[in-house]
Amino acid sequence: MNKTTMLLTTAALIAVAGCTKKPPAKLPPPPPSGTTTTGQDSGSTTTDATNGVTPGSRADMLAQAGTDTVHFATDSSDIDSEATAILTRQAAWLRKYPNVRVTVEGHCDERGTREYNLALGDRRANSAKNFLINAGISAARISVISYGKERPVAAGSDEESWAQNRRAVTVVPQ
Repeated sequence: MNKTTMLLTTAALIAVAGCTKKPPAKLPPPPPSGTTTTGQDSGSTTTDATNGVTPGSRADMLAQAGTDTVHFATDSSDIDSEATAILTRQAAWLRKYPNVRVTVEGHCDERGTREYNLALGDRRANSAKNFLINAGISAARISVISYGKERPVAAGSDEESWAQNRRAVTVVPQ
């Protein structure tokens, strides 16, 4: 081995040895028992360790409202009594978490043209949005999008599948 190679090898070893991390002087205390804290964009949130649901999350909304989906009759965007009950629970949950924004997705079954179903999906999403607004939720917190027949939840060409696909879904970001 020549002197240059030996010097470069020694310099590399010294440089690598100088990069070791030092442990912190004091570790932060563990979270209180029963809850865990996780960082988020706007501070921290507490997760209930008994059921693992973060307040204000999608899972929390599903647990409290029961569902994120309302269904519609064929070629309709009218809110029926079942949808009224679901949207009322969703509105109550949204009032508890005034910083949560949602997107209401409108969906249709496979029948009809793409353009017709996009328009019908938009009417369905806006019907749900308008219900939430009338229940006291700020319009600025709710956006809408129509997927028409592009995102079915049930594959099939029968009434049961079509009924599942005629829906509006209130989506809480993860």
